[in-house]
Amino acid sequence: MSKKHIITLGGDLGSGKGAVSISISEKIGYEIYRNGEYARKLARELNIDITGFNIYVTSHPEIDKQIEKSAAEYAKEHDNLIVDARLGWYAIPDSFKVYLKVDIDVAAKRAFYDKNRKSSEKFETIEEQKADMIKRFKLENERYLNLYGIHKEDPANYDLIVDTTNLTVEEVRDKILIEYDKWLKNID
Repeated sequence: MSKKHIITLGGDLGSGKGAVSISISEKIGYEIYRNGEYARKLARELNIDITGFNIYVTSHPEIDKQIEKSAAEYAKEHDNLIVDARLGWYAIPDSFKVYLKVDIDVAAKRAFYDKNRKSSEKFETIEEQKADMIKRFKLENERYLNLYGIHKEDPANYDLIVDTTNLTVEEVRDKILIEYDKWLKNID
């Protein structure tokens, strides 16, 4: 029996999930599905920043469940797919599950200079960005534990964990693709 060709990328804030998913897509031609884009769109519609949105969904769990369900539903109908979602591994358990981790100082710097985040994150300094990322990390962990009973950074949830702190996007991509190929060939 062959496996579905789906890679789920979860990880720390600022770990490079977006850039790595693009690089993988360019290399092997897979489509990308991003939960984060959907969440940021909803935040903009509510006229709140992404951290405020994290607080908002705490009292509106149906929105959080809707976001996670959207990835699972999309994956049911598609193959050759990269799912960039913090809980992608949970929503699509039969995927190749990758967690990207990163040093918080490096993550804050990456996020601060990421022009794509400016529509939903507005900070004057890298330290403000870092403080907000720490706050979001805690909010997400509490929400995921309360709503789903899970710890997203538990290594047991993943097939591969890559520390992106000192690696290029291409190096991370290549590590993932080597292990993904091994995973695909290991037919259960």
